[in-house]
Amino acid sequence: MADVLLTDRTDGVVTLTMNRPESLNSLSVELKDALVSTLGDIAADLSVRAVVLTGSGRGFCVGQDLAEHIRLLQAEDPAPLSTVREHYNPIALALTQMPKPVIAAVNGTAAGAGASFSFACDLRIVSRDAKFLLAFANVGLGLDSGVSWTLPRLIGSARAVELAMLAQPITAQVAAEYGLTTQVVEAAQVLPVAQELAARLAAGPTAAYAAIKQAIHFSAAHGLAESLENEAVQQAAAGATADHRTAVAAFVAKEKPVFVGH
Repeated sequence: MADVLLTDRTDGVVTLTMNRPESLNSLSVELKDALVSTLGDIAADLSVRAVVLTGSGRGFCVGQDLAEHIRLLQAEDPAPLSTVREHYNPIALALTQMPKPVIAAVNGTAAGAGASFSFACDLRIVSRDAKFLLAFANVGLGLDSGVSWTLPRLIGSARAVELAMLAQPITAQVAAEYGLTTQVVEAAQVLPVAQELAARLAAGPTAAYAAIKQAIHFSAAHGLAESLENEAVQQAAAGATADHRTAVAAFVAKEKPVFVGH
């Protein structure tokens, strides 16, 4: 049986491919376990400077594997009721708090938790043929995988309520109009474009990127005074890095800096 999560490492970029194409990369327990473990390892790996998350075949990820889910429910297995805390919460936190850039290469439909995962990434390269669907209400469920936090911050609460309550798919073009996409490209170009962007970011000041992500997330839940103090703390840490010193010297010398990530 093929691995449910494929990992490719190229020059500081890790590409994670959810690999259950026969079910549009629906999230089985095995795949969720693999994502939790692998994302944790990547976050701690200083050699990894950018991450791409994608799906194999014609889908990105359609969320929970409902066939497995119903079997477990019928068997009175408690696993379906604990998967939010055991899997979805750690995955959402790993993506949003990853101390390096994370790009979703949305090659096809992203639904349910799959859509939530894409919204938890920093940037989204999206196929023209892709669709986004918050399908939770269609199966009598509320929201999970951090979408109640990420989506309103991306497109505003009114749009987020609309997508969640109506639970109808939107095209890549509509998603772009809503502000959900970084770039919409032809299907065959999704992964190459995402990996090219990841490589560009991996060659950049990744310690600064981590500080930027932290500051933006911090300010979402704090007032101006607290956010200003947090910026001062983050700026002091970034200012102490070799990357900052190298970049300033390169600017003065009118040269291109080479960043090392610390």
